[in-house]
Amino acid sequence: MKIEQIYTGCLAQGAYYIESKGEVAIIDPLREVQPYIDRARSDNAKIKYIFETHFHADFVSGHVTLSKETGAPIIFGPNAETSFDALIAKDGQEFKLGDIIFKVLHTPGHTMESSVFLLKDENGKDHAIFSGDTLFLGDVGRPDLAQKMGKITEKDLAGFLFDSLRTKIMPLADDVIVYPAHGAGSSCGKNLSKETVDTLGNQKATNYALRADMTKKEFIDEVTEGLTPPPQYFPLNVKMNKEGYDDFEDVLERSAQALTPDAFEIAANQTESVVLDVRHQDDFTKGHIPRSIFIGLDGSFAPWVGALIADVKQPILLVTPEGREEETITRLSRVGFDATIGYLEGGFESWKKAGKEIDTVSSISASKFKKAIQDSAVPIFDVRKEGEFLSEHVENAKNTPLDYINDYLPQFPDTETFYVHCAGGYRSMIAASILKSRGIHNLIDIQGGFKDIKETGIKVSDYVCPTTL
Repeated sequence: MKIEQIYTGCLAQGAYYIESKGEVAIIDPLREVQPYIDRARSDNAKIKYIFETHFHADFVSGHVTLSKETGAPIIFGPNAETSFDALIAKDGQEFKLGDIIFKVLHTPGHTMESSVFLLKDENGKDHAIFSGDTLFLGDVGRPDLAQKMGKITEKDLAGFLFDSLRTKIMPLADDVIVYPAHGAGSSCGKNLSKETVDTLGNQKATNYALRADMTKKEFIDEVTEGLTPPPQYFPLNVKMNKEGYDDFEDVLERSAQALTPDAFEIAANQTESVVLDVRHQDDFTKGHIPRSIFIGLDGSFAPWVGALIADVKQPILLVTPEGREEETITRLSRVGFDATIGYLEGGFESWKKAGKEIDTVSSISASKFKKAIQDSAVPIFDVRKEGEFLSEHVENAKNTPLDYINDYLPQFPDTETFYVHCAGGYRSMIAASILKSRGIHNLIDIQGGFKDIKETGIKVSDYVCPTTL
């Protein structure tokens, strides 16, 4: 038996490749499926099953294409309804793979079709669970992402999740290994661990949601407390995962169109495209196409695209580092953004050489920022998440989290110069690009963010508990 976790950091997502006696199961695959096919071929094995733990909201799974390419059935748990052929398993149904067995444990709560796959080894012993979004390390799946649930509320779902965990998961032995679908950074939970594999026994001892003395009401209250609105693209990804989508190779072929600066400019002017610049924030600061949006590849790229652009059908024109065009298109497609029109051939340098208009972002070091706030009171905007801001922040700063930056537009000064920062510089540059695209140019970005600000000795607030506000 061979178990491999294939972890994608940008999405904080774990897919799984399990092989036994020349037969392979893939669990929650990414959209680009050729690596799974190649891996099975190199193992002289055949992909027999494609297991989906639930209808994912934060990424587009590769189940449909992988089934078409291999003939392997797509297996969901009870209550799943799809527009394509799929095997809707019964609770407790078993699937043999070589010398091992997968048993379906229906665990409604995160969504109504959510299921955990229990792997029994060649001796019939419970070995591992592939827990999807039912159980994370340090947390459980949020109960507010299910689509079209009618009168079922998030508190109802949280109650179902409590029952699922207590009746299906917690009775399993402590040495059972937990392989979750996500780790820290995912929006599918609130407090996910950075670790991606653990034992169930350790989770019983450390995961707040698995406390043995926890009442159902306590669980519901704690799991639903502090839930922020999910990213707007989530329902669109669910729809694609339920109804199907274009094969990734087709998306890549039509999207990877190299455009000269003139053709790029015409496309930008004649379509309602977003010009998306994915270079490093330092490069964007020094020069970029006016009104373009920065979301750098070397960060949490796909989730921020989903959160801020939101509409997966939005036409996109790309400005990328040379040689990273295909990577960018791939990572966009993972969250359902398939409408890329093309990319700027030769990158931003070709735009400059063509004599096209460029824009820059005013940016200063934290030490210069320290001098600026000593000389006079200035407006400061912190675009980190609320929890980060409450932990510590520059005195007199306002919190305008990047996730909801458009909701805060009226708060930014019309003419007075103001300063923007995040934790390290990535998110504040995204915010700066969005503000400038809205015609707000009287901003200065603080390089290095709050990390560098603290190192200068600038006075910051003490921790403020949210319940006292």
